[in-house]
Amino acid sequence: MDLPHILNWRRMTPQITTSGQPSEAELAELKALGVERIVNLGPHDNDGALPDEPGSVAQLGMAYDYIPVDFEAPTDADFEAFRQVLEDHPDEMIHVHCIYNARVSAFFYRLAAAGGGLDLPKAAANLESIWRPGEDWVEFTGIEAAKGQPNRYKGEDY
Repeated sequence: MDLPHILNWRRMTPQITTSGQPSEAELAELKALGVERIVNLGPHDNDGALPDEPGSVAQLGMAYDYIPVDFEAPTDADFEAFRQVLEDHPDEMIHVHCIYNARVSAFFYRLAAAGGGLDLPKAAANLESIWRPGEDWVEFTGIEAAKGQPNRYKGEDY
């Protein structure tokens, strides 16, 4: 079962799903789907963020990991924290989100490029289906074609 009505919903593996910011009701749907852990890469002060996502997730009985990634300056430390959460919980069903699924798709692309168990062509197609990272993300993703480019979003800029 999937939840395609959630913004930019994607299933990366049988155990890992991703999306843009889920609503309170969608968090409950994720719980019903079997999700045990929510990983949020979007800062709590972003437009569209929930007022108390950690509290909402806790009330539903799920674990919560918060890795606030500065969209204009993603870091290696952010990536290592993300990778560590996935490595520490290999048997849990995990949902990873940010506001739009841009940060998340870039993180999974980098994970695949680093040999993190995901298929690189699938991760690249997933990234392309959401956005094309620009200059701010060149160093993080290693996508040389992004040099000098703005961030572009599927359905808006291409």
